[in-house]
Formats: sequence, structure tokens, C-alpha cells
Amino acid sequence: MTPTDFLRAKAGGGKLSMATCYDYTFARLLAKSPVDAILVGDSAAMVMHGHETTLTATISMMETHVAAVARGAGKKLIVADMPFLTYRKGVPAAMEAAHALMSAGAHALKLEGVAGHEDVIERIVGSGIPVMGHVGMQPQSVKAYGGFKPQGREESGASEIARHAKTLETLGVFSVVIECVPAPLAEQITRALTIPTIGIGAGPGCDGQILVLQDLLGMNSNFRPRFARAFCNAETAILEALTVFDTAVKSSVFPTAEESYS
Repeated sequence: MTPTDFLRAKAGGGKLSMATCYDYTFARLLAKSPVDAILVGDSAAMVMHGHETTLTATISMMETHVAAVARGAGKKLIVADMPFLTYRKGVPAAMEAAHALMSAGAHALKLEGVAGHEDVIERIVGSGIPVMGHVGMQPQSVKAYGGFKPQGREESGASEIARHAKTLETLGVFSVVIECVPAPLAEQITRALTIPTIGIGAGPGCDGQILVLQDLLGMNSNFRPRFARAFCNAETAILEALTVFDTAVKSSVFPTAEESYS
């Protein structure tokens, strides 16, 4: 799957699937799956490092996760998030950040929003780097929102989100994530664009969907946003396996002679 394939999928009416990934082990599993593409999200700051927001993600952190994913992802398309403010410090600083993530193994970059860094997007796209946009609820703007809250419920906000999505298309992005907006708005934007939309909490009308891998695997029963369907209950399975292991060790049935070296 390439950015060009994303555009072909849109033209052909096909749906696209994406999952976040931050490490080599899960990247190897995704490489064996039919999932179309991987996002190395700045959500790594929350999922892998335990922070409350994505704002603590750094280029160094993202480089480490991108490189780990690249070593296991095979031929999957790898999109990497540009962390908080790295694309708001002017074109030279943004290009240094872009260079670092692409050198680590990314095939494309994702930036949140558009207003105020149009020149950065133009320069990155013009440099031959595919860019994925992101509109709607932007996690890097969580402080401005006063929390992780759906966006676009009011007419003015909805119009702005639709306008930003169209601007991103004009600037040359190959797709755009739409996060946590009313389903009718996401469908309206999807119909208005020639590039594919990837939804998360944006209803079924988008051209594709993305979820955090740990959410879709059901690995955190304490965090279940309404849009994050758990497609299995990995948390329970893992806890059961750990309990069985603990019992086996403490009852001296593990390891056996066959599991030991002579």
C-alpha cells in the first residue's frame, strides 16, 4: 500500500483500514495482517509512556518508535506523526523534524490542523514527502479545548473543519484523518474531497477507519471511548495467561525436564 494506492481506493470506492503501532513486536503482527497501513502516532506518549496527553511526545521519542516499527512492518505503509509544535517553529525546523522521522523509516508524515503552517505543508509536500492531514478534534490542541472533546457540533465549527479539510487537499496531502466529529459532517467532508478520509470517532461515512491498536485489541478495560470498539478481549486473555504462569511456577510444574537443558 502506498499513498497512490490510497487515492486509487478512494476513486474505486474501496475502504481503507489503519491501526496505530509503536513497537517491533506488534509491527510484525500487523505485517501479517490485511490492515492497509500503520500510523506511528504521537499517542505513543500516552499508550506507551503513560502520559495524560500527546504533548510530551518529542522527535527523539518518535524516531525510536518509528525505527522499531520499520524493522517489523515489512511492506506496510508507515505514517509518522509530527509531534507537538515541531511544525510550528518555521519551515527550517519543520524540515529538520521531517528529515529525522523519514530517516528513521517513515514513508509519510501526519500533521494536525492547517491554519498557520500552510507553508510548512507546502514545503514538505514539495520535497517529495507524502503528507496526511488531520482535522476535527486535534489531540495536540487539548489545552485549547479544555479536554478531549468532540468538535464541529456547532455550525461555525463544522464549517471551519470542512474548510480546513479542503485547504489540506489543495496543499497536496494524500489523505486526511477526521477525528471525533458528528458523522454527518465527516460524510459531507468525505463527499467533498477527492482524497480519502480516515475516520476515528467520525462515523461510517469516511473512506477508511483507524483505531489505536491497544484499543481495538481490548487491552485497557479502563479506557473505552464510544468509538473504540474492542475486537477481542486481549486484556483478559493476557491476565489469564499470567495467572496460569504464576500458578505453574509456584506449584513447581514449570519448567519441566523437557523445558530444561541437560
